[in-house]
Amino acid sequence: MTAAKAPSEAEILAALKKIPDPDRRQDIVALGMVQGLIVKDGHVAFSLEVDAKRGGAMEPLRKAAEKAVEALPGVLSVSAVLTAQKQTAAAPARQAGTGPAGGPNAPGGKQLVPGVRAIVAVASGKGGVGKSTTATNLALALSQQGLKVGMLDADIYGPSLPRMMGIAGRPNSPDGKTLTPMTNYGVKCMSMGFLVPEDTPMIWRGPMVMGALEQMLRDVAWGTLDILVVDMPPGTGDAQLTMAQRVPLAGAVIVSTPQDIALLDARKGLNMFRKVDVPVLGIVENMSYHICSKCGHREEIFGHGGAHREADKLGVEFLGEVPLHIAIRETSDAGQPIVVSQPDSPHSAAYRAIAKRLWAKVEAGLANPAASGPRIVVE
Repeated sequence: MTAAKAPSEAEILAALKKIPDPDRRQDIVALGMVQGLIVKDGHVAFSLEVDAKRGGAMEPLRKAAEKAVEALPGVLSVSAVLTAQKQTAAAPARQAGTGPAGGPNAPGGKQLVPGVRAIVAVASGKGGVGKSTTATNLALALSQQGLKVGMLDADIYGPSLPRMMGIAGRPNSPDGKTLTPMTNYGVKCMSMGFLVPEDTPMIWRGPMVMGALEQMLRDVAWGTLDILVVDMPPGTGDAQLTMAQRVPLAGAVIVSTPQDIALLDARKGLNMFRKVDVPVLGIVENMSYHICSKCGHREEIFGHGGAHREADKLGVEFLGEVPLHIAIRETSDAGQPIVVSQPDSPHSAAYRAIAKRLWAKVEAGLANPAASGPRIVVE
């Protein structure tokens, strides 16, 4: 028996035309609410633009739209997210020390991730510095300390978590409302890569990306976690800024390579977090040096110590350095990160040492929230 042919964009829009806006007399297509429609091999993704003031009441509409598309023959998966047409002004900064570091109120007075003690962003000012590899191995190293760890892949445009963590398949939804995170190596994971095919481009605008990120935080059954590690997108654009403002971050870790051009971008990333009152927990120097696997000769391909000097200059902690080594790349590509596949290697020891220092700083912030400074909450 042959599988049903995937529906066309026109067929999907025809199905969505049957969904009326509850407060207006037209359907969601006629009102221009359907944006960013992507159809790829039976997998469908789109966003629904709504007024920010109506956002909290529009979840039934989103589910109805998703259900209408799911009913079409040939549809394998549907991802629909709500995005706001208008961004409301930021509310005054929250007083220092009000609310736990991992659970301050999110927009609208709701907790995006109840039960999570601390959320830490791993970020970089530019791509190509090994941020995702660092975030993944740090999450696994934190888990090896006996902590309950989750990991969110916030890079909607280039999700890498499924491959690095060796996870395939689609998350289950036992109640049709929340997703069960995928798990491997004892770490709970969520990524857009679980919801769309690996080769599908996400051609979404900033507000659409933020809608997806908020749903992956709010509508995922994370349970009780000590720490949620967020692999941030590279750069300092709208997605990074809005994530920093709207998610209750306990702090951020900046990943950079040693050379000047990378450090320049890393400085921009660090200053972005400082401007939105997110504590910078420290800097990691990745690809710090290279040891030849044949002769043992050490080469500092990108220079060495630049991130350490930058940390000292900017008054933040230098968390540690990780070498450029083929084993780190090979194990990440194979879905068996080096911290779990080669736990006795010196590279794994480097990640564990960084994770230990990182958790010590997070714990200090949890014990003394006032020391972390105020947090901005967008209402």
